[in-house]
Amino acid sequence: MGILLWIVFGLAAGVVAKWIMPGRDPGGIIVTILLGIGGALLGGMLGSTLGLGGMSGFDVRSLIIAIGGSVILLIGYRFIATRGRA
Repeated sequence: MGILLWIVFGLAAGVVAKWIMPGRDPGGIIVTILLGIGGALLGGMLGSTLGLGGMSGFDVRSLIIAIGGSVILLIGYRFIATRGRA
């Protein structure tokens, strides 16, 4: 059940990451939401590895970890996408 919760958090985190980092993304809102899902999974794995705890249900800590992972992936995506255009 943990992976499914991280995917749901990823949907929300992708929207919040887009709100935190506005601007035109090469992939649009769909890619941003997919990056949110990937970022939530990344944040969940990093959080578990660093000892911040596992996913046991909805709480603010889990949402912040998911948003953090989403922002990291969005920054990386923008860096790679803009570097490819230059």
